[in-house]
Amino acid sequence: MQVHTSKWRKALALIRESLRNEERSYTSGSIDKAIILLSIPMVLEMMMESLFALVDAFFVSKVSSTAVATVGLTETVTTLIYAVAMGISLAPMAMISRYIGEGRQEAAASAARQAILLTLCIGIPMSVLGWWLGADVLAFMGASEAMIAEGASYPRIIYGSNVAILLLFLLNGIFRGAGDANLAMRALWLSNGINIILDPLLIFGWGPFPAMGIEGAALATAIGRSAGVAYQLYALFSGKSRIDLRLGNWWPDWPVISKLANIASTGALQHIIASASWIFIVRIISGFGHEAVAGYTIAIRLIIFTLLPAWGLSNAAATLVGQNLGAGQPERAESSVWRAGRITFIYTFLLAIAYLVFAPSLIRAFDDTAAVVTAGVTALSIFAIGYPLFGYGMICMQSFNGAGDTRTPTLINFVCFWMIEIPLGYLLGDYWNGGVTGVVGAVVFSESVMAFVSMYYFRKGRWKFIKL
Repeated sequence: MQVHTSKWRKALALIRESLRNEERSYTSGSIDKAIILLSIPMVLEMMMESLFALVDAFFVSKVSSTAVATVGLTETVTTLIYAVAMGISLAPMAMISRYIGEGRQEAAASAARQAILLTLCIGIPMSVLGWWLGADVLAFMGASEAMIAEGASYPRIIYGSNVAILLLFLLNGIFRGAGDANLAMRALWLSNGINIILDPLLIFGWGPFPAMGIEGAALATAIGRSAGVAYQLYALFSGKSRIDLRLGNWWPDWPVISKLANIASTGALQHIIASASWIFIVRIISGFGHEAVAGYTIAIRLIIFTLLPAWGLSNAAATLVGQNLGAGQPERAESSVWRAGRITFIYTFLLAIAYLVFAPSLIRAFDDTAAVVTAGVTALSIFAIGYPLFGYGMICMQSFNGAGDTRTPTLINFVCFWMIEIPLGYLLGDYWNGGVTGVVGAVVFSESVMAFVSMYYFRKGRWKFIKL
């Protein structure tokens, strides 16, 4: 009993240490401890993100299945915005983690300042265009006239807040590169916590708030994201982060911007390729009716709920890769990735079993419409088959990015998504009348191929020689 008590105390002490805002080195000592200290706040960060996704889907599902489908179609295109945001965030994460490993603190801060300037120049025009074209996007995605009439304001508000999305991703990329994972966690907890609280208030009109329906869900999201950005800027300008932006030159530094743009453009293309494939997949599914879109959307939300913690582990691995390469320790960087991969594989394997067993109950908790349940259970069960490989592939792909090698995962994404997933999804789902089963089967197959290919190229080790 005493031995078990001692282990629990050590575990709790480690969790408390990971959540404290203090400077620490990840280039020496235990690799396992480094993974834990970085990944705990990142996993908690992603768990909050995925919890919001589920809560938001739950409240929107109480409006109507049409509203759920509207959110699904909007979010499908929003993944392109996320792709740009993730691409932009990869650049400072890779550069800052390398500079921190080399002990070049001011170079890391300079990269952060230039990344913010670059993001504002991209984000503001994207917000203006997003507000203007919001309703047209729904029509392009195959929404019915009823869906557009009910939910046109939702994409306008979501796309109109694009600059907040880009900054939220970018500034958390800065924190992760610096090893300040706890600050990235706090930013998303604040953002999504506000979002969760505002969701029922604005959707249903609780208390003094007017009932705004699906428009309220969009406003809650925009307000929550903006609050998260405000906290991130406070941390960077108050000295709470290892990246201190209070001093230093804010004039454009073109050599630094050029480096950032080079990494960010390839990184954005990497994620745009993946996101565009998802748009095509959802566009195929929309041809089977809005119930199929709703069921697929719920299944994806459930997958995200449990896969985002694995994304947290992959971000931890990426930070360890960057900082250890900067410290001249490529073998330690590689060992960190394989250990993180094994943890993720075990985690997703156990979840896959749970999804196969409980898929009907999970889908019905959101929508008990027969057609929605059928589509959702089908999608969730097939996704579960490839789930363990999804996680392992994610670790390797993000580790390339942590090294600054955004080209390799971009090429892998192009082959697996555009040359395999999209054609196969059309053939199995539409041409050969496989419906949701065929489309999701194509997704699982292509994701599995991507996992094996990424592991192969990561083992070859070209990423160890990338210069920043």
